[in-house]
Amino acid sequence: MATTEPTTTAPEAAATDVALDVRGLQKTYGGQGRSVEAIRELSFSVPRGQLTCIVGPSGAGKTTLLRCIAGLLDVTAGEIVLDGERVTGPPRGMAVVFQEYGRSLFPWMTVQQNVERPLIERRVPKAERRRVVADALAAVGLGDSGEAHPWQLSGGMQQRVAIARAVAYEPTVLIMDEPFAAVDAQTRADLEDLVRDLWHRLGVTVLFVTHDIDESVYLGQRVLVLSNRPTVLLEDVTVDLPDERDQLGTRGTHRFAELRGHVYELIQRAKAGHRPEDDAGPAS
Repeated sequence: MATTEPTTTAPEAAATDVALDVRGLQKTYGGQGRSVEAIRELSFSVPRGQLTCIVGPSGAGKTTLLRCIAGLLDVTAGEIVLDGERVTGPPRGMAVVFQEYGRSLFPWMTVQQNVERPLIERRVPKAERRRVVADALAAVGLGDSGEAHPWQLSGGMQQRVAIARAVAYEPTVLIMDEPFAAVDAQTRADLEDLVRDLWHRLGVTVLFVTHDIDESVYLGQRVLVLSNRPTVLLEDVTVDLPDERDQLGTRGTHRFAELRGHVYELIQRAKAGHRPEDDAGPAS
C-alpha cells in the first residue's frame, strides 16, 4: 500500500459527484532515439462512491495508467482530475494497494506499526492513531493480530494488513492494482468479499485493476475494457447484477455468465489488435 501527499494544487471546480476524471490521457515513453506510445487516448470518469474495475490484455498499459493517476508519471497530453484538482504529483486523498503486499509491508514492524506508519507521517495525534488503527484492523478481521509481524502471517492475512493500512489513511479514492493475484483461490474469494464489504461500509471510491475477468464482473459496478497498446478504451461495460452478491449464487446466475462471456470476448478481440474505430464501418 502506498499513500500520497500533495505536491501542488490547481484551480478547479469544487468537489462534484465525480471523484476521478481522466480526460484525453496520452502517454509516450521516449529515450535512446525511439519512442513508445503506451496510451493513445483514454477518457473516463468514476462517480463518487463507485467500484469500477479495469481489465485488458497483458501489456495494455494498466500499470502506466495507474502510475499516471497516482501522480507518479507525467502525462504526455490530457489531464487527470481527482476530487476537483488536477493531478500534477502524488495527490492527497488517494491510497494504493499493490499486488506485491510482501514488499509494501515493513517486516521489522508489527502489524499495528505498519498500519500506523502513514498516520504518523500525517502527524495524526497518538490517541487518534490508535483508534483509527484498531478500527481498520477490526474492519479486515485482524483485530487480534496487531502485535504480530507480517512474516508471521499468511499471504492473505498480509494483504489484509495492506488493505487495513489503506483504510486507516481514510482515502477518498482507493486504487487496487491486481491485489489478489498472488494468493490462492479460496483466499482470493474471501478478499473479494472483504473489498465489497469495506466499499459498502466506507463509501470510498474504488478503482480495481485485475487480469481476472470473473473477478472484475463479480466485484464491479462497471468494467472498463482496455485495448492492446497503444491503449484506448475498448468498451465501458455496465455490470447490472444485484448489489447483494455472493460467490456461489452470483457466479451461478445466467446474467453473470453473459457478462463474463462478453468481457472475455472483448479481451480476445483486444489481443487480436481490435480497435474501437474498427466498428465504425466504411464512410458513406
